[in-house]
Amino acid sequence: MTYAIQAEGLAKRYGETRALDGVDLEVPRGRLLGVLGPNGAGKTTAVRVLATLLRPDGGHARVGGYDVVRQAHQVRSLIGLTGQYAAVDETLTGVENLVMIGRLLDMPRAEARRRANELLARFDLTDAGGRAAKTYSGGMRRRLDLAASLVGRPQLLFLDEPTTGLDPRSRADLWAVVRGLRDDGVTVLLTTQYLEEADQLADDIVVFDHGKVIASGTSDELKATTGAQVLEVRPLRPSHLDVVASVVGDVLGAAPEVAGGLVCGSVRDPALVPSIVRRLDDLGVVAAELSLRKSSLDEVFLALTGHRAEESENAGDRPGDGPGSGAGAHDDTRNGTARKKEVAL
Repeated sequence: MTYAIQAEGLAKRYGETRALDGVDLEVPRGRLLGVLGPNGAGKTTAVRVLATLLRPDGGHARVGGYDVVRQAHQVRSLIGLTGQYAAVDETLTGVENLVMIGRLLDMPRAEARRRANELLARFDLTDAGGRAAKTYSGGMRRRLDLAASLVGRPQLLFLDEPTTGLDPRSRADLWAVVRGLRDDGVTVLLTTQYLEEADQLADDIVVFDHGKVIASGTSDELKATTGAQVLEVRPLRPSHLDVVASVVGDVLGAAPEVAGGLVCGSVRDPALVPSIVRRLDDLGVVAAELSLRKSSLDEVFLALTGHRAEESENAGDRPGDGPGSGAGAHDDTRNGTARKKEVAL
């Protein structure tokens, strides 16, 4: 199998803090890898090492077959990067932002403009292309930022929490774009705190926590690691909620979660479900909803780490992983070229 990204034993320290603590990664060409974890798990640090913006303190990595330390220039010629926050120049128009990137990549002026117009059309920004980026909505800025990372037609694309702060519709629009990139054969490494995002987009998922990879596999494989399914029961009468919780807890041998009028319990033996139904029937409790489903990625993460993915612990603001520290915030790299406003458009 040919790998677009290979990393072994990556380590990065900030004083006593181990932002990366022996990370191993393998991403086959043309696949989308979802890197899942809370703030401070090491996701952004890993991206910045793989994108040649940080030197690792230990281990090694190859991107597109090139060593990220010894052959950084070759790596940069292959990759695109979109950080946690849109890094477009707000005083320039959409077209000017993209043409600037093309010129930085040594494209002739006409070719850079053709590529800019092509990408604006692809990202549904043609009508806004002549407006200053400061007039764009958050979702439009993120699409423009992603378009900028594609000007040089990268073989590999790093997306570091690209949907942070977007509304549900804008997030869904960006998901559609990412799916299209994968379908075009671009290898994508996507970091996210949103479990649904990883579930929807990723071919494979790795789970980071405290600078380490603690689990990997497809979404279904990870869901199977808990060895349990989830029973959900919603009584027709809200007054029966405590009775349902008592019955479910008694049969399953563990106190269920009760929230929003719903009782949820972890089921390792599906044969126990009929017993719950019979006991509720004997007590005259009618269930408005009753379902048995696979564990969600959130429940998998909770089982693996003891906390939910969206929870940010005190270590969550490690250097290189906090807000504004992503490559897209200040030192954004577009196929290896630092963006400079003074380049002639």
